[in-house]
Amino acid sequence: MARTVAEISRIVATLTRTSHRWSPTAVGTVAKESRDPFRVLISCLISLRTKDEVTGEASARLFRLAVTPRTMADLPAAMIARTIYPAGFYRTKAATIRGICRTLLDRHDGKVPDTMEDLLALKGVGRKTANLVLTIGFGKPGICVDTHVHRISNRLGWVETRSPDETEQALRAVLPRRHWIEINEILVRHGQQVCKPLSPVCSVCPVQTDCARKGVLRSR
Repeated sequence: MARTVAEISRIVATLTRTSHRWSPTAVGTVAKESRDPFRVLISCLISLRTKDEVTGEASARLFRLAVTPRTMADLPAAMIARTIYPAGFYRTKAATIRGICRTLLDRHDGKVPDTMEDLLALKGVGRKTANLVLTIGFGKPGICVDTHVHRISNRLGWVETRSPDETEQALRAVLPRRHWIEINEILVRHGQQVCKPLSPVCSVCPVQTDCARKGVLRSR
């Protein structure tokens, strides 16, 4: 059964209150502390297929060496790789980070672009990263959909989609605009601690009575 706007807003409000029990995401922390789209972009690239605690530490080490496209582009790729290890695919990410920094210098006057089109034109940047930069880096409206947002939105019965890109478009139609920027941080925290991929901890979920439990075969 499709959820109404009022029902979705009530669930978001509940998850907003309870999400503060859990640690903020690594990229969210970078955004809050620096207010710098470049640092958000780089930490988001490091975070792909990497645990949050690793992302936070790797990002901090790299930012101690360089905090601008110019200074980061001057670092050898091997040094970036060593610095962000053990982030997943650290060698590939190092080359991507260095390449993006060169592109920012060559095409954008050393600044991170603030449009979806220009962000997606950066080699290695997908919609998840672009949306996160736009929303928490620039404060622009958008919905960042990663695996947590995709999974939980479907479980709750907000959408019925097969991919994160489909979920982003579906959420734009049902999620009140005032929740767009915050929804990623809220659902990622909830997904990491409660609404886990294989065996969600439904017994402690604050919205269990509002959840459609779509696709949930086993829970705790």
